[in-house]
Amino acid sequence: MKIFKDSIPYSKTGYFKGLTSYYNDKNEKLKPFYKYTPHIDSFKNAIEDKSKELINRNVLVKVLVDQYANSGLGNDENYNSIILPHINSLAANTTFTVTTGHQLCLFTGPLFFLYKIVSTINLAQKLKLKYPDYVFVPVFWMASEDHDFEEVKSVNLFGKKIDWDSDLQGAVGRMPTESLKILLSELEAIIGKEKDALSLIDLFKSSYLNQVNLADATRRLVHQLFSRKGLVILDGDDPRLKKEFISCFAHDVLNSENKLIVNNTIVNLVNSGLVSNNKIQVHPREINCYYLIDGIRERIERLDNSDNYLVKNTNISFSADELIKHLNEYPERFSPNVVLRPLYQEKILPNLAYIGGPGELSYWFELRDLFESNNINFPVLISRNSVLWIDEVSNAKLKKLNIDPVDLFLPFNQIEKKY
Repeated sequence: MKIFKDSIPYSKTGYFKGLTSYYNDKNEKLKPFYKYTPHIDSFKNAIEDKSKELINRNVLVKVLVDQYANSGLGNDENYNSIILPHINSLAANTTFTVTTGHQLCLFTGPLFFLYKIVSTINLAQKLKLKYPDYVFVPVFWMASEDHDFEEVKSVNLFGKKIDWDSDLQGAVGRMPTESLKILLSELEAIIGKEKDALSLIDLFKSSYLNQVNLADATRRLVHQLFSRKGLVILDGDDPRLKKEFISCFAHDVLNSENKLIVNNTIVNLVNSGLVSNNKIQVHPREINCYYLIDGIRERIERLDNSDNYLVKNTNISFSADELIKHLNEYPERFSPNVVLRPLYQEKILPNLAYIGGPGELSYWFELRDLFESNNINFPVLISRNSVLWIDEVSNAKLKKLNIDPVDLFLPFNQIEKKY
């Protein structure tokens, strides 16, 4: 089968609007809200800037090795021949990462879950060609601490919906996978018993039924799909990594400076005329972290502008001194929200770029000043690639009708009129 590839500018699709569209079009008004232009030449400066940061590379390597071992991948052939050398290379100051992340969607969820990973791997390969003196490791950051179970518990396939019917709560990565056996039977009934379908079911079974929790199951699934390309998978839900972020957690909890900084950036974004206030992706809170234990991920709130704190919807409370003591003793019990998570990622990784979709990049534009105030380098932002697959039969029909693939993005009445 012959495969032909063509590229269409985002601006011609009409599907990508808002801040990400302005970013891809290099709109001058948006320049104050990011640090580097999304071009491969920008990575020279990004490498220089990130090299000045103190990243605890030894801890990062140790955590990754342990996480793969705990997932049962320590004896995997691709892990030992490809992934482990990549992980070990992170101990050197000449190794950097490029990163994407996503929620732990069942069976990978939407296609852009895969597109983001492929875009990240491709970028790492391009950077190696451009900067051969350095090593570039593609990283998939699992959003294992997210507690929005509704967003990951179902999958739609061929017009049918498969639901993980459970009353589990807390961080989705910690949720046990034993009850997923029923869902796999439902999936098998939908996709049938052809050779490729059976191969896919085996892939899902080996991932979900042989792991204790959803984080390890997702790691195994993504590893089986992309380990040959050198993709390293990281779970930020680890006390050793959280320890590296203690000072940032404490700074956020004890004062409202982060909220003020991000809100000021939001005002500037709105004043630029590029986005309206009701289109802002995320809004900071006075405290931008959660309290996290098994079954619970709840906001930490200050009580009436005092030095006392409460974990929402629980009986857990702290004085300021108690909270900081608890943070130092149990950093794994503190979890960043959507505002702090990018800082956490960039604090523990020697990272140069983040690859995301339109919604993700839109909230990163709110964070540049926050990064600067926390002395963490703001990465290069890269829009993930999107793919439209046209099979051979459909392509022949398009040619017969004299319709170009770019025309498919037009409203139907315009396609009809052109024909």
